[in-house]
Amino acid sequence: MPADADRLIQMAHGAGAMDAAVISTDHIIVEDKLAKLCKDPGCENYGLSMSCPPHVSGPDGFRKLLKNYNKAIVFKIDVPYTILFSNERNDWFRLLHEIASGIEQGAVKMGYKNSKAFAGGSCRQIFCSGYIDCEVVVRNGKCRNPEYARPSMSGFGINVKKLMKQAGFELDDSKAQPNNKPSSGTLSGLVLIG
Repeated sequence: MPADADRLIQMAHGAGAMDAAVISTDHIIVEDKLAKLCKDPGCENYGLSMSCPPHVSGPDGFRKLLKNYNKAIVFKIDVPYTILFSNERNDWFRLLHEIASGIEQGAVKMGYKNSKAFAGGSCRQIFCSGYIDCEVVVRNGKCRNPEYARPSMSGFGINVKKLMKQAGFELDDSKAQPNNKPSSGTLSGLVLIG
C-alpha cells in the first residue's frame, strides 16, 4: 500500500488537510467513556442524526469493525479558535467531512472497496441545519448528503487526542497566546483503508 498511501495523503493535502499520515489500526484507541459523553453530560446533537449516538454502533461496534482493517489515514485541519466558536465553524466541519469522504472515495477507486471514513461533528448540524429533522432518523428515509456526511468519531469512543499523537501530529497546545490559550483548535478525520 505505500504508493497508494502516498496518493491518498496527497489527496488529503490537495483537498485542504494541513497534515495527513498512515497509521496502523492497532494504534486507534477506543474508550467507552468517551462515547458516553455524547449522552451524559450530553451533546446538543445526541439522537438527532444518523451519524451520532444512539444511531451508531458505538465503541463495541467500532472495535469489531477495526478487526477488518490494518491501515488508516488520519488527517487534520487547524482552525483559529475565533472561527471555531463562531457561525463560520460549520464551514470548517463541512470541509472536514468533504476531505474524509474524498479520501474514502479515492481509496475505493484504488480497489480498497471497504474503506470507511469518520469525521468530527454532527452531520445534521453541518449539512441539514436548515431542515427540521434528519430524514434517516425520523422517516427512515434517504440521507440528503450521502456523498459527504460521515459518522462522528465521538460516538464510537475514538480517542482523537491519542489518534493525533499516533499520527505524529503536533497539537496546537504549544502555540499559546499571551493569555495562555491556544490560538487554534484541531479538527480531525479518520479513514479506515480496506
